[in-house]
Amino acid sequence: MNTIPNISFKQTDNSRDFEVLKLSTLFDRIPIIKDHNPNKPHRVTFFALLMVTSGTGSHMLDLKEYDLEVNTVLKIAKGQIHAFQKKPTYDGYLIIFTENFVLNYFSNATQNLLSHFYNYHITNPISNNVAFNETFLSELNSELQHENHYANKNIAAALLELYLLRLERNSQVGEIQQANQKQYSLFNQFKSLVEAKYTITRNVKDYAEMMLISTKLLNQVVKAFTLNTVKTFIDDYIILEAKRSISISGLSLKEIAFSLGFDEATNFTKFFKKKVGISPKEFRDQQL
Repeated sequence: MNTIPNISFKQTDNSRDFEVLKLSTLFDRIPIIKDHNPNKPHRVTFFALLMVTSGTGSHMLDLKEYDLEVNTVLKIAKGQIHAFQKKPTYDGYLIIFTENFVLNYFSNATQNLLSHFYNYHITNPISNNVAFNETFLSELNSELQHENHYANKNIAAALLELYLLRLERNSQVGEIQQANQKQYSLFNQFKSLVEAKYTITRNVKDYAEMMLISTKLLNQVVKAFTLNTVKTFIDDYIILEAKRSISISGLSLKEIAFSLGFDEATNFTKFFKKKVGISPKEFRDQQL
């Protein structure tokens, strides 16, 4: 039975929360990586920035192919599924960092502004023609190679934090968050609950009760950030997880239905067909 590999952070220097990898070096290591094949879909438990400095190519992120070129940045969030192109024709850097790194080194204000990393369901992960990539990479590499290691990680974190804020401003998604700053923490709480409880309940009232707020307020909060209802957000997340499993896991449709919290496979089929327009089997056949 094939399942989607969950890849956690591993680093050689034991810091376990931040690393900068040259993509060409990573690509050379792929044949000897034992716990997963980076060319095949795998789920990450950390955040990553894929930054292209030369060449062109593509990268699969949550079943969608994104075109890559010089000065492209692809933001990969914790929990997303991605896969590197076979025989890559581009180079650059992969910057990976954990949620603990963000919590320990970034300000609370910055954490609230990082839309994609915490709300990848509703934001575009790719930025093209980013003019400040070269400056950031130069400063970051210079700091990491500095002979004086005093406050080394703090400075690297400050550079990354500043870069991500500029990237956020460039993507023009910060306006909604700034306008609804008081509700942003509620939205993040709801999103985290859906990710943890979607196999147990799809009921809007259940989530409102877990958050100790009314269903009316919960709908207001979710609409402020997604322009959709709570029910739509929950259903869309389940469909995303279903598509991931159907396309990648190798599980039977019955097993997938049960893993998603459906009591009967027929209920899952009806739900999927209503939302996607085709049956799970038809969707799987399209992916083959």
